[in-house]
Amino acid sequence: MKLSQRVQLLQQSPIRKLTPYADKAKAAGKKVYHLNIGQPDIVTPPAFMEAVKAFDAKVVAYGNSKGEPALIAAIQRYYAALGMDYDTADIFITNGGSEALFFAVLALCDAGDEVLAFEPFYANYSTFAGEFGAKIKAVPTDVESGYHLPPEEVIESYITPRTKAVILTNPGNPTGVVYTSEEQDMIARLVLKHDMALIADEVYREFVYDGAYRSFGSMKELEQNLILIDSISKRYSACGARIGCIISKNKALGKELLKCCQGRLCSPALEQVGAAALYGTPASYLEAVNAEYKKRRDTIVAALAKLPGVKAGDPKGAFYVMVSLPVDDAEKFAIWTLENFAIDNETVMFAPGNGFYSTPGCGTKEARLAYVLNCESLERAIYILGEALKAYNAK
Repeated sequence: MKLSQRVQLLQQSPIRKLTPYADKAKAAGKKVYHLNIGQPDIVTPPAFMEAVKAFDAKVVAYGNSKGEPALIAAIQRYYAALGMDYDTADIFITNGGSEALFFAVLALCDAGDEVLAFEPFYANYSTFAGEFGAKIKAVPTDVESGYHLPPEEVIESYITPRTKAVILTNPGNPTGVVYTSEEQDMIARLVLKHDMALIADEVYREFVYDGAYRSFGSMKELEQNLILIDSISKRYSACGARIGCIISKNKALGKELLKCCQGRLCSPALEQVGAAALYGTPASYLEAVNAEYKKRRDTIVAALAKLPGVKAGDPKGAFYVMVSLPVDDAEKFAIWTLENFAIDNETVMFAPGNGFYSTPGCGTKEARLAYVLNCESLERAIYILGEALKAYNAK
């Protein structure tokens, strides 16, 4: 049989592509410190499993394609507490934030259309665009500016008649940037001027450590052009539950999103029950988690500063940091480390940076590190990384 060119052109996940090397290292008895994936080690609030265990229906039947009313109501209350009011008709439950992004691109883009993103960006944005024959139009940012946005006229120069949307993560993945109000106002002006959609991926909203944060959902002028992406994965450390949502006040878009939801029938029933319970988690939980991640951010930044030749970003939110490594190729170095290097039978894994760029040749000497381990483990992992750099460059 013949496979489509479209699927063959999709890239492998830079976050997961080296997993076979890590599995081989583990099979050899090595401990691997995983800095490659944003999988928190924070305990999921017990309300999730308590709600699932209390589920006593005799049949696990198909649910509402749009999402279960109890979960939608819980999400409404969550946003109302943030000063954002959404009708039940505005909220669509999805199989994680990933399906929400998938639906957004499906509803906006035809083959050959473009989505504007700021690189380095979350690698799966390229996958979601490519699945529909669309493409990411990448606007470069850099570590010197803290990965903040370039001037308005520079961004506008990348917009073409085929540009259907701007997509960004705030706080940023993989950079940890938190956009200023001035940057958000600039994006809003461009979106409205060119009648584009703004896909605002705000799944890391609670993880801001320095400065103020504003949701794009609070900007009234964007109501008809805004698509909010959200998820319980990071907020409540429930990545495996695969429950997210896509939110928009645009009724024409909502009509099409409902078709998307109906096409995949429904989101998982038990996970929606658990997710609805998670939205009742006390604010003290999120405050404690934020404080813990701030400690981890400070720990990894301090540890990286001790490594000769390593240049790190200054993350203000989320739980990632982009680093420039003194190597010829970060992916080659990552594979070499997993295959050939260990200290006391311990090694480290990270995500090569090239997968977070769409511009050819960019990010080859960079890596994304996820500071999702406890502080002691982070210090150990970065020490091993530093020693691996010395050994790699000496070979």
